[in-house]
Amino acid sequence: MSSKSILNKASLTFLENYLNNASPTGYESEGQKIWMDYLKPYVDTFITDIYGTAVGVINPEATYKVVIEGHSDEISWYVNYITEDGFIYVIRNGGSDHMIAPSKRVHIHTKKGIVKGVFGWPAIHTRNKSKEEAARIDNIFIDCGCETKEEVEKLGIHVGCVVTYPDAFEILNENKFICRAIDNRMGGFMIAEVARLLKENKKKLPFGLYIVNSVQEEIGLRGAEMITQTLKPNVAIVTDVCHDTTTPMIDKKIEGDLKMGKGPVIAYAPATQNILREMIVDTAEANKIPFQRHATSRVTGTDTDAFAYSNGGVASALISLPLRYMHTTVEMVHREDVENVIRLIYESLLKIENNHNFSYFK
Repeated sequence: MSSKSILNKASLTFLENYLNNASPTGYESEGQKIWMDYLKPYVDTFITDIYGTAVGVINPEATYKVVIEGHSDEISWYVNYITEDGFIYVIRNGGSDHMIAPSKRVHIHTKKGIVKGVFGWPAIHTRNKSKEEAARIDNIFIDCGCETKEEVEKLGIHVGCVVTYPDAFEILNENKFICRAIDNRMGGFMIAEVARLLKENKKKLPFGLYIVNSVQEEIGLRGAEMITQTLKPNVAIVTDVCHDTTTPMIDKKIEGDLKMGKGPVIAYAPATQNILREMIVDTAEANKIPFQRHATSRVTGTDTDAFAYSNGGVASALISLPLRYMHTTVEMVHREDVENVIRLIYESLLKIENNHNFSYFK
């Protein structure tokens, strides 16, 4: 495939709409509809499950099954307690960061629609300088402009309502994409682009391809855990995000040396099947796709783990997108990395044969 840009205007419009739509863990269905609508021209059929995972299928009649996967959910908050004065306390839905909450605008999702609010914080003038309090899960609170609990409840807000940030997609300095929820709707975007390129380049795969957008990754890989039992794939190539470790306050001795703009990140971990991973490394080298390596120790912490250890073992690999400021509202990735992850997955698929044997014992 040519090294020129593979993202077109329609791609970027889809990406913006998809990122700007709220898809908190457990409430991904509206985002999934946007994703499936975009993917529809490029697949033969769809599979969905009861919790909302969506799968576009190419060659559904084939017996040998290959998955490419991202996850569709974003971190959020749950309303947990409403005070008599109308302040709202929250608990996490996924790994939401209490440190970034103060002064953020929020959307509270109710049956009546979105209610706007803010995470309030005492003014600097009023705080005790000798013992400044950091933001904690027990002291951050939402103010939606109500003076009583009754007023809050009249808006349709109750315990269990989900809360998201409204921060929208932007392009920074021409080639940096920023938004909340790039983790990991960018993964869903990238696998959809792989499907588009296969169609546009008239590539006929000798196996069934399952383009999987899983739910509920942020609370323990749950969507992948469910869908892999349904699909029973032979191979899974997962894409998620990993940390760019070149920003201040990160210890490379602990987190590794990874930088956005230097290419996709290929994971080394027990869950990554060595022959599949080396095939991906060889594919990157043969196609002059820049890449980085990341050792993740005993788990990858991604849906790779759910696929790898399912159904008696599934040959699995992880190709990550380096990202700055994970689980904030200003997650940042490099456009060239996005394109190179797409290229690497696309070219790797073209190397997989029907009934491909990834066994160590041939």
